[in-house]
Amino acid sequence: MKTIPLHDRVLLKRLEEEQEVKKGGIIIPDTAKEKPQEAEVIEVGKGRVSEDGKVVPLDVKKGDKVLIGKFSGTEVMIGDVEHIIVREEEILAKIT
Repeated sequence: MKTIPLHDRVLLKRLEEEQEVKKGGIIIPDTAKEKPQEAEVIEVGKGRVSEDGKVVPLDVKKGDKVLIGKFSGTEVMIGDVEHIIVREEEILAKIT
């Protein structure tokens, strides 16, 4: 199943951080960690529609690495993989 976001929305997959181990071998569970702010662009919409009806293309493209806010977007399950859908304006920066 292919999922294509509409208009200025972007489908992202959070990049997993390495498992963190503290001194003494204690592993911090995923539920206690903050969600990573780095994500990979999976799909993008066609673009934002301006007031005069023209489509303004997005600045990000499939495969880009980006930074997003901790609580940005809407989490969705596609298959058995968790993704997040955000508006382009919620993307803070591209990582090069």
